[in-house]
Amino acid sequence: MPKSPVKELILSREKVRNALDLETTERLISALDSARKDSGVRAVLLRGEGAGFCAGSDIKEMAAASMAERLRIAERKALLMRAIAELDKPVVCAVHGFALGGGFMLAIGCDVVVTASDAAWRLPEVGLGFFPPWGIEALVRRVGTARARWLVWGETAISGTGAVSHGLAEQDVSEARVLQVARELASRLGQLPPQSAQATKRFFRENVPTAGLDDLAREVYRQNFEAGSADLGRMKGGFRNGEG
Repeated sequence: MPKSPVKELILSREKVRNALDLETTERLISALDSARKDSGVRAVLLRGEGAGFCAGSDIKEMAAASMAERLRIAERKALLMRAIAELDKPVVCAVHGFALGGGFMLAIGCDVVVTASDAAWRLPEVGLGFFPPWGIEALVRRVGTARARWLVWGETAISGTGAVSHGLAEQDVSEARVLQVARELASRLGQLPPQSAQATKRFFRENVPTAGLDDLAREVYRQNFEAGSADLGRMKGGFRNGEG
């Protein structure tokens, strides 16, 4: 059987709703580097197992970390977002159930997003007293400054259908069809002539610059914690672990 041109990366921490910890972040960075080096890989599909795609950063890890450690973790997650952006191969994301906080940012960092129509999308950080420390570059690149600001305020959750209308995702389908549709789409993108497909991604990355926004975001994040406005305890109590 010939090797598939699509490499699947799977979030599999179902007990914590696929919360994104440092170890998972590093594994994803390494997997993307392997995909970059492998000429047989023509596209990447990112998905989550269990009840949803990703409920955000691992709150237990964040709560146990010092401020310096939190900033280092956020820096590595920003590096993960850059690794997706700088991989000159299409990256498709399949979202079902929920894409919250860091999970929201991870999804929109991908080139193409297929979402369940009823999936819950939300950035809860500002309501919990701090600013999202990574993913802002990808968000602004997708939706522009004014809409990015509105979404970061996280006033309400939006559905997968709403995510499409906001420009966060390309297609919404029933949850039962998300993975099938995402796989078919990744396969079609993987069959494009690699030189032109890669040139397309590189062109838009290099000519729609947002570099540096995540560095600035981490400074605002640090200031919120030092000012005492951030409340991880409320996040843990008000959301299930990982949601943020």
